[in-house]
Amino acid sequence: MAPPRRKVLATAEETMFPPDELASTHQIARAIKATGNNIYLIELPDKKQMLVELPARFRSTFWIKRGSFVVVDTSTQEERDNKIGGEIINIVRDEKAWRKASFWPKEFPKQSVAAADSDSEEEESRVGKMPSSDEESDA
Repeated sequence: MAPPRRKVLATAEETMFPPDELASTHQIARAIKATGNNIYLIELPDKKQMLVELPARFRSTFWIKRGSFVVVDTSTQEERDNKIGGEIINIVRDEKAWRKASFWPKEFPKQSVAAADSDSEEEESRVGKMPSSDEESDA
Protein backbone atom coordinates (compact mmCIF):
# COMPACT_ATOMS: atom_id res chain seq x y z
CA MET A 1 0.00 0.00 0.00
CA ALA A 2 1.32 3.44 -0.93
CA PRO A 3 2.01 6.05 1.74
CA PRO A 4 -0.56 8.83 2.15
CA ARG A 5 -0.23 11.65 -0.35
CA ARG A 6 0.38 14.24 2.38
CA LYS A 7 3.48 12.33 3.54
CA VAL A 8 4.81 12.05 -0.01
CA LEU A 9 4.29 15.77 -0.61
CA ALA A 10 5.89 16.68 2.72
CA THR A 11 8.96 14.57 1.92
CA ALA A 12 9.18 16.06 -1.57
CA GLU A 13 9.02 19.61 -0.24
CA GLU A 14 11.59 18.83 2.45
CA THR A 15 14.13 17.70 -0.14
CA MET A 16 13.58 20.56 -2.58
CA PHE A 17 15.68 23.23 -0.86
CA PRO A 18 19.09 22.97 0.81
CA PRO A 19 19.38 23.52 4.56
CA ASP A 20 21.20 26.56 5.92
CA GLU A 21 24.11 24.40 7.06
CA LEU A 22 25.08 20.75 7.33
CA ALA A 23 25.87 18.97 10.57
CA SER A 24 29.41 17.73 11.11
CA THR A 25 28.40 14.10 10.44
CA HIS A 26 26.54 14.95 7.22
CA GLN A 27 28.28 14.93 3.85
CA ILE A 28 27.23 15.44 0.26
CA ALA A 29 28.05 12.42 -1.88
CA ARG A 30 27.56 11.25 -5.47
CA ALA A 31 25.60 8.05 -6.12
CA ILE A 32 27.63 5.57 -8.15
CA LYS A 33 25.19 2.66 -8.39
CA ALA A 34 22.28 0.92 -6.72
CA THR A 35 23.39 -2.42 -5.35
CA GLY A 36 19.90 -3.66 -4.43
CA ASN A 37 17.62 -3.80 -1.40
CA ASN A 38 17.71 0.01 -1.00
CA ILE A 39 21.49 -0.01 -0.63
CA TYR A 40 23.56 2.41 -2.73
CA LEU A 41 27.27 2.71 -3.44
CA ILE A 42 28.27 6.37 -3.07
CA GLU A 43 31.44 8.39 -3.53
CA LEU A 44 32.39 11.00 -0.95
CA PRO A 45 34.28 14.20 -1.91
CA ASP A 46 37.57 12.62 -0.79
CA LYS A 47 37.04 9.80 -3.40
CA LYS A 48 36.23 7.28 -0.67
CA GLN A 49 33.43 4.86 -1.56
CA MET A 50 30.94 3.34 0.87
CA LEU A 51 27.59 1.62 1.01
CA VAL A 52 24.63 3.57 2.38
CA GLU A 53 21.02 2.71 3.09
CA LEU A 54 17.94 4.51 1.78
CA PRO A 55 15.45 5.02 4.65
CA ALA A 56 11.83 3.91 4.35
CA ARG A 57 10.43 7.44 3.93
CA PHE A 58 12.24 7.80 0.57
CA ARG A 59 11.49 4.32 -0.76
CA SER A 60 8.98 4.16 -3.62
CA THR A 61 8.88 7.97 -3.61
CA PHE A 62 12.27 8.93 -5.08
CA TRP A 63 14.60 7.05 -7.36
CA ILE A 64 18.28 7.83 -7.23
CA LYS A 65 20.06 7.79 -10.57
CA ARG A 66 23.76 7.27 -11.12
CA GLY A 67 25.62 10.56 -10.78
CA SER A 68 22.96 12.26 -8.67
CA PHE A 69 23.80 13.71 -5.28
CA VAL A 70 22.59 12.76 -1.81
CA VAL A 71 23.29 13.90 1.75
CA VAL A 72 24.65 11.08 3.90
CA ASP A 73 24.74 10.80 7.69
CA THR A 74 27.70 8.65 8.72
CA SER A 75 27.04 8.64 12.47
CA THR A 76 23.85 6.55 12.38
CA GLN A 77 25.53 3.30 11.38
CA GLU A 78 28.49 3.27 13.77
CA GLU A 79 26.82 0.86 16.20
CA ARG A 80 26.00 -1.69 13.48
CA ASP A 81 28.43 -4.45 12.55
CA ASN A 82 28.02 -4.59 8.78
CA LYS A 83 29.35 -3.01 5.58
CA ILE A 84 26.83 -0.15 5.55
CA GLY A 85 28.63 3.06 6.40
CA GLY A 86 25.75 5.51 6.63
CA GLU A 87 22.20 6.49 5.81
CA ILE A 88 20.82 8.83 3.16
CA ILE A 89 19.06 11.67 4.94
CA ASN A 90 18.32 13.93 1.99
CA ILE A 91 18.27 13.78 -1.79
CA VAL A 92 19.55 16.70 -3.86
CA ARG A 93 16.73 17.43 -6.28
CA ASP A 94 17.38 21.07 -7.24
CA GLU A 95 21.12 20.81 -7.87
CA LYS A 96 21.41 24.43 -8.99
CA ALA A 97 20.15 25.72 -5.63
CA TRP A 98 22.33 23.30 -3.69
CA ARG A 99 25.47 24.32 -5.61
CA LYS A 100 25.00 27.92 -4.42
CA ALA A 101 25.24 26.80 -0.78
CA SER A 102 28.50 27.45 1.04
CA PHE A 103 28.87 23.81 2.12
CA TRP A 104 28.85 22.34 -1.43
CA PRO A 105 32.16 20.45 -1.88
CA LYS A 106 34.57 21.84 -4.47
CA GLU A 107 35.44 18.25 -5.44
CA PHE A 108 32.10 17.96 -7.28
CA PRO A 109 32.39 20.49 -10.11
CA LYS A 110 29.48 21.08 -12.45
CA GLN A 111 29.62 18.57 -15.29
CA SER A 112 28.86 20.08 -18.65
CA VAL A 113 27.40 18.01 -21.41
CA ALA A 114 30.05 17.71 -24.09
CA ALA A 115 28.50 18.32 -27.46
CA ALA A 116 29.93 16.32 -30.33
CA ASP A 117 31.74 18.50 -32.84
CA SER A 118 30.36 18.24 -36.35
CA ASP A 119 33.86 18.93 -37.71
CA SER A 120 35.41 15.91 -36.02
CA GLU A 121 36.14 13.01 -38.29
CA GLU A 122 35.78 10.31 -35.67
CA GLU A 123 34.18 7.15 -36.98
CA GLU A 124 30.85 6.17 -35.47
CA SER A 125 30.59 2.92 -33.61
CA ARG A 126 29.19 0.23 -35.86
CA VAL A 127 28.33 -2.26 -33.16
CA GLY A 128 24.89 -3.72 -33.76
CA LYS A 129 24.43 -2.03 -37.15
CA MET A 130 23.93 -3.61 -40.52
CA PRO A 131 26.75 -3.13 -43.04
CA SER A 132 26.11 -0.41 -45.58
CA SER A 133 25.26 -1.34 -49.15
CA ASP A 134 28.64 0.09 -50.27
CA GLU A 135 30.46 -2.63 -48.36
CA GLU A 136 29.40 -5.73 -50.26
CA SER A 137 31.44 -8.78 -49.42
CA ASP A 138 33.37 -10.54 -52.16
CA ALA A 139 32.07 -14.07 -52.20
